[in-house]
Amino acid sequence: MGNKLFQSGETIGPLTKPPITKTQLVMYSGASGDFNPIHTVEEFALEAGLGGVIAHGMLTMAFVGQLMTDVIGMEGELRIFGVRFTGMVRPGDELTCEGRVLETRIEAGRQIVSCEVWAATQEGNKAVRGHAEYAIPAEQ
Repeated sequence: MGNKLFQSGETIGPLTKPPITKTQLVMYSGASGDFNPIHTVEEFALEAGLGGVIAHGMLTMAFVGQLMTDVIGMEGELRIFGVRFTGMVRPGDELTCEGRVLETRIEAGRQIVSCEVWAATQEGNKAVRGHAEYAIPAEQ
């Protein structure tokens, strides 16, 4: 994608990730230092009342972050990025990350883009919802 100027109302993405695997969750546990067994041990997650293993919320957020870095490219700057966790992601879920431009403006030769962002499962359930703001060169 990288360094495309956007207009209000325009869609960002999608970025669709392959189905989450249990191996991926174990690897993410090690990389993130989050060894909570609800992410890797089925019996523990069941005892916790979760109905089974759930993916790390921060992994889902990272996928949305990947969408944003794809959009802004090497010359862009991610200025604001935050999400609210609104649903659980489980092994086998395929996430699609998207966004919608809320407003744009030009400042000092850069386009500033404010957008809503989210990641949804294959059933359309939004697992995270958030906001991002980025700047890219206005001259393409």
